[in-house]
Amino acid sequence: MTKPRRGVRFPSRNGHASDGRRSSFSEISEDGSGSPVKIKSSPQLDGISEKASEQPSMSDYEKKKANFITRTFWTFVMIGGFFSALFAGHIYIIACITIVQIVSFKEVIAIASVPSRARQLRPTKSLNWYWLATTMYFLYGESVIYYFKHIVLVDKVLLPLATHHRFISFVLYVIGFVFFVANLKAGHLKFQFANFGWTHMALYLIVVQAHFVMNNVFEGMIWFFLPAALVITNDIFAYICGITFGRTQLIKLSPKKTVEGFVGAWFMTIIWAILLTNILMRSKYFICPVNDLGANIFTGLECDPNPVFLSHTYTLPYLFFLPEGASFSFTTEPMQFHSIVLASFASLIAPFGGFFASGLKRTFKIKDFGDSIPGHGGMTDRMDCQFIMGFFAFIYYQTFIAQHKVNVGAIMELAITGLTLEEQMELVRGMSRYLENQGAWGPGVHDCLEQVLPARR
Repeated sequence: MTKPRRGVRFPSRNGHASDGRRSSFSEISEDGSGSPVKIKSSPQLDGISEKASEQPSMSDYEKKKANFITRTFWTFVMIGGFFSALFAGHIYIIACITIVQIVSFKEVIAIASVPSRARQLRPTKSLNWYWLATTMYFLYGESVIYYFKHIVLVDKVLLPLATHHRFISFVLYVIGFVFFVANLKAGHLKFQFANFGWTHMALYLIVVQAHFVMNNVFEGMIWFFLPAALVITNDIFAYICGITFGRTQLIKLSPKKTVEGFVGAWFMTIIWAILLTNILMRSKYFICPVNDLGANIFTGLECDPNPVFLSHTYTLPYLFFLPEGASFSFTTEPMQFHSIVLASFASLIAPFGGFFASGLKRTFKIKDFGDSIPGHGGMTDRMDCQFIMGFFAFIYYQTFIAQHKVNVGAIMELAITGLTLEEQMELVRGMSRYLENQGAWGPGVHDCLEQVLPARR
């Protein structure tokens, strides 16, 4: 039996050579046959292709060299842009997160996009962006209201939007849902419902998880930067350890991933996590929650540090084989233990976000999600592990680290939404008298308030 020759293109049943073109929802007919749309070739196009084939092509070495230069250049551009935004302030990082989630959503939607005009379904593409806008309105609104109650609830214009935010978000979603159902057309139902499900999957996997990454920024820059840095570090050391002593294949979806590289990267990521955490804890700009959106690395922030950033002495339990009275103790910050957990997740679980993305690309027979980053592919190719890592960092922080204390915003929300107008004025009188007794202001302030406020009923 002779071996098949590689590189030979066999003609398909319709007489055209198979070119390995990626599949999409547009190639699936309504009856589920999956037959691709036939494209007729014109003599003019044939002539152009023949002329193009006659031109000398770049050698493999030249292509690799050009790709390496492009990739290196844009790597430094991304690094410079990221650290510039990181040091410029929280609002710039939030802007970066917004751009990343919009571009990633666009790339994932484009994988299964269908030429809507060819199918006479013009509203389809617009509806995808409507879903994105309504989801971002809901999630961004939730974050702004939660972290800035003391600003939003005292503004005459923003107060109704804050108190009715969830209802407004629901109404916006219902409008899109009704619009979707009203535009269902016979003969295109399979595509329309597939597109509906695909869009909502993209919203959950990208936009919702990016929302929690943004919340990490509000809780303190370290909860954003540390998880992101650990994922990048793990990716770098997985490559280094893999090419150095990698032998055993880890997973079939990514043939180049090895067990040795996987374990070696875990060990190196833990070491880097301890070192990086030790550096970041020295700056209040990184460990303080956002209380001033105008702050940057030079102005810094002021706060009472979370106890996890303060040194604590740990005494190991007595062991029976040790001499009487012998004990061991060491002093470190609890955050170092938390950093090991974050590093372990970044090494053992977050890579499966990349494996998931690899499986998705294999399904649609594409190499990259897009070309938004020259030399690197699409934005989603770079962020596939970051989304799940940021989501975990938020859940872990809220569960084991966050201090759930009463703050000014929470008290104001309770007073505004739970008290009548008369009760609110009585609260102001009581607080005024209390502050006068504490010496925070003189008796004239309380007397002025008594004159301005309506008389008690």
